[in-house]
Amino acid sequence: MPSMFLVLEGIDGSGKSTQAKLLAEYIQKELKKQVLVVREPGGTELGEKLRSILLDSSEDLAPETEMFLFMAARSHLARTRILPALNQGQVVLSDRFIWSSAVYQGIVAGNDPREILDIGRIAAPGLRITKTFLLDIDPGAGFSRVKAPNRMEAKGLDFQARVRSGFLELARRPDSKIVVIDGQGSIAEVHERIVKSLPARGWSTCSSL
Repeated sequence: MPSMFLVLEGIDGSGKSTQAKLLAEYIQKELKKQVLVVREPGGTELGEKLRSILLDSSEDLAPETEMFLFMAARSHLARTRILPALNQGQVVLSDRFIWSSAVYQGIVAGNDPREILDIGRIAAPGLRITKTFLLDIDPGAGFSRVKAPNRMEAKGLDFQARVRSGFLELARRPDSKIVVIDGQGSIAEVHERIVKSLPARGWSTCSSL
């Protein structure tokens, strides 16, 4: 199996972090591949500082401001950790990536997601996503899992519903390489659905930016 860049997306409370951990363990054990797990925003010293600003700040940030801060964290993460790992033949697994910006600061905010994807290509040149797993869950179920909401999570249930709709809209794009995974059920059941949707051995990395 060649190097792969896999991404998990979804609304808050959809189980991305839990499933990222399980998927990394599966790939290491069953496929014998070294795995780098990262999160967005974050994954670097700079990224974690920007994460604090984006998720914990009490300031009211414009969607465009949010987008550029996310892109700055993403660009640094891609250049310093993701691309080097892929070049070494590793599998990289990211908890969120460019599609989150296209939804949160694009579709939900009333901006053109295509423009955000164009900026993403500049922020992380040469980086291609192999496959994105969208964990689709009822917004009410996901919202009930959030115990200490950050600035984004605190925007409420209606906001989460619009985020879900935005992700599903992007998943219908034939070039997105987004696979919708039913996020309902037990942790083990969702994990099994993701494993069954993994790219077959021998897939080359393909573009979704």
